[in-house]
Amino acid sequence: VQLQASGGGLVQTGGSLTLSCIDAGRTFSGYSMGWFRQAPGKEREFVAYIWAGGTRDYRDSVKGRFTISRDNADNTLFLQMKSLKEDDTARYYCAPTVGRDPRPDFRSWGQGTQVTVSS
Repeated sequence: VQLQASGGGLVQTGGSLTLSCIDAGRTFSGYSMGWFRQAPGKEREFVAYIWAGGTRDYRDSVKGRFTISRDNADNTLFLQMKSLKEDDTARYYCAPTVGRDPRPDFRSWGQGTQVTVSS
């Protein structure tokens, strides 16, 4: 698996988690990278992306609560999540992006990491 996401867990409403995504093979060095999530019964949706140079974008529902960052030296992508809501419950995946979409040629989604927010 090219990208390995981790850091998910069970957290109460209002809590925080930080997700990590390691590109062990340095396959996507220099690419725009992003986080996506998929809740049961729903389509996968964009969460955030960050260009190699640091430009960021977020879906409206997470703005002000989530922060995406990357460590280019370690080929690691992060997602700091604060003030978590039950609606944030989903399996989170990382992927190279083109704008708010995953790269069309990307197939190796891996297992992702589960985030469950309970009241």
